[in-house]
Amino acid sequence: MTARGIGLLAAAAALLTAGFAYGYPDLALLGAAAVVAVGCALVFAYWRPQLGVQRVAEPDRVARGEPARMRLTVSNTSRMRAASMVASDRCGGASVPVPLLRLRPGMDTTVEYPVPTTRRGIVPIGPLRVTRGDPLGLVTLNRTYGEVAKVWVHPTIHLLRAVPAGMARSLDGRIDKVPQGTITFDALREYVIGDELRRVHWRSSAKVGELMVREQLDTSEPTIVVLLDDRARAYPDPEAFESACEAAASIVAAAVREDLPVGLHLVSTVATGPYLDVLTEVTLVDGDLDGTLRRLRAQRLGDTLVFLTGPGGRGDLGTFSSLRGTYPVVLAALFGDRDAAPVSAGDRLIVIEAADGAEFAAAWDGVRGW
Repeated sequence: MTARGIGLLAAAAALLTAGFAYGYPDLALLGAAAVVAVGCALVFAYWRPQLGVQRVAEPDRVARGEPARMRLTVSNTSRMRAASMVASDRCGGASVPVPLLRLRPGMDTTVEYPVPTTRRGIVPIGPLRVTRGDPLGLVTLNRTYGEVAKVWVHPTIHLLRAVPAGMARSLDGRIDKVPQGTITFDALREYVIGDELRRVHWRSSAKVGELMVREQLDTSEPTIVVLLDDRARAYPDPEAFESACEAAASIVAAAVREDLPVGLHLVSTVATGPYLDVLTEVTLVDGDLDGTLRRLRAQRLGDTLVFLTGPGGRGDLGTFSSLRGTYPVVLAALFGDRDAAPVSAGDRLIVIEAADGAEFAAAWDGVRGW
């Protein structure tokens, strides 16, 4: 009910009271007419238009700052009545007007508008909010149509040209860099069509009664483990956390480009799903760094461990460097703390201090400890 409708109802009550109490039929007639007008307005606004809503994001996953557009198509699925209304679509924290003043039966209209991608995260779009009112402006009714669509704004990816060289254990027990790689037996599995016969393990096949094939792996293939510190206390400035997310995305993209195994881990939880989507959703929470480091030490998930943290994680670098005995290459990156005293890395830890993701990429390519 609008202010005009509320005022008309109040006037109708006063007119009806005065008309019946003091015997003025004209006033009672005016009051009754006002009540009828409000009732007609309620019936008019209550009618629900039949609308179909379709949204298409082009594209639905972009890097921070890249353009993205949303195409919204609204159709009147009713066969008898035209739809006269005002509509707006929710895009992030803004409202986008949709021209739907007069939509005939079976017709549709299409609206395109840009999606804000200035911040990393998921941008919710929708639902479509339709406002319908009566001609006198006494009643307005808001309804929603369609589902909520999402546009994923990934962190900015900076080009990393350098990648770890990979570590392997030599026959004499030392850990060496092996540029060519080695092939080592891993497990046996059943033969499937397309497997090479030279990989069939005939002795095991004779014992089992089925063809068994050797599974082999390259023990010197570099495996990168990225640990992103998502503890709130590690980042007094949220922009430092954005830089850490950009660095994590850049490392993951470089590993995929070079066809190298890579794993992403968060201090607060185990990351599941596509890594860029994980980096899009991650927020600052509470986490147990000591417990995460114990898990990484026990599992030994790779040979190159990268720790990305903020100014609040500077005091944890000593504990993190203890993983140097488990991981041959251990690197830590500090973001947003350039004015503090430099970290003494020694020969156990490689430390990069950077103000943002672009500076981290330049320092990463300059590392000589691979």
